[in-house]
Amino acid sequence: MAEQHAAIVKVMPEIASIAAADWDRLANPPEVSFDPFISHAFLKALEDAGTVTRRTGWVPQHLVLEGKGRPIGVMPCYLKTHSKGEYIFDYGWAEAFERAGGSYYPKLQCAVPFTPVPGRRLLVGTEPGGADRETLLLAAAQELGRQNNLSSAHITFLAEDQWQRAGGAGLLQRTDKQFHWENAGYTDFDAFLETLASRKRKQIRKERAEALSNGLTIEHVTGSDLTEAHWDAFFAFYMDTGNRKWGRPYLNRQFFSLLGEAMPERCLLVMVKRDGRYIAGALNMIGGDCLYGRYWGAVEQHPCLHFEVCYYQAIDYAITHKLARVEAGAQGEHKLARGYMPTPTYSAHWIADAGFRKAVARYLEDERRHMEQHRAELAGYGPYKKLSADAEAE
Repeated sequence: MAEQHAAIVKVMPEIASIAAADWDRLANPPEVSFDPFISHAFLKALEDAGTVTRRTGWVPQHLVLEGKGRPIGVMPCYLKTHSKGEYIFDYGWAEAFERAGGSYYPKLQCAVPFTPVPGRRLLVGTEPGGADRETLLLAAAQELGRQNNLSSAHITFLAEDQWQRAGGAGLLQRTDKQFHWENAGYTDFDAFLETLASRKRKQIRKERAEALSNGLTIEHVTGSDLTEAHWDAFFAFYMDTGNRKWGRPYLNRQFFSLLGEAMPERCLLVMVKRDGRYIAGALNMIGGDCLYGRYWGAVEQHPCLHFEVCYYQAIDYAITHKLARVEAGAQGEHKLARGYMPTPTYSAHWIADAGFRKAVARYLEDERRHMEQHRAELAGYGPYKKLSADAEAE
């Protein structure tokens, strides 16, 4: 309690204002599994590349909780003038609030920009008193909202335990889903396949064979082997996908160079070659116990290549390197047939207006119930023998 009374909160307009050692001591202490996305290096690369600025509608407003002259908690926060790049959609909330005469933007967003990856957002290290420090950060985010007349504050893709505590502190709770692959201690890819129903197993083997049937070869590139030539090729793939899916990709070429420079050992490019030329690739980030699939693209279209590069190569890598899971990003029920099962994601929300807060709370109660039912239904279509309706006794 004495620490709470002595603590102060500062708002930092750029992450470079915070020493990397202080941030990472709280975000990625040795006792917890490393999360590359909340690291100082990753967030700084986003800022240094100019992808999160006032111009792009992501204004850094990082909260730093200080006690006895040193940081004891941090929270990656941004003032947002839109809802793009978040993957937890509140466009309907914005429209309803504005129809009622309110101004939904700007709002406060605690998130990793453009990155739908679950993880800790209230970064307080592992020293005693962590829960109290989380409470102070939550209160600080709400106070920042009040002082700036913001409509709301949102914490997206929050770790479940922190989501539970945020709910206990009065924030509204929301759930969604992603598809994750879990490593059950498989010795190799074939051992994973043996857990699937026969029809699903045959389908995956067929897809893997077809993906590389046109003389394609696959390379894994990471660490000191990464070069600017690799990033040049990958960026062309990223832009092709981004232009088709989003209209305007969020990241620029400089970001990937900065990322590769700052944390090359955490980057894994799965690159595809045909006739000595790169024609497709996927970027993964390597965590302490997880492989995170991020971006994919191709300048040539080949059957099943997306499944091979993004899903099966990731599973292979996780098995070889004894990682506990693969998280393959947002959306994509097609991942289900390939062993990626529906997994809940969590977000917490503070709404300033009391009447609007009640309306959103009622909506979220129904949405959580529907989402739980939907995840259960999807799980019933899983490819595993014990879950699949077409499982055979073998």
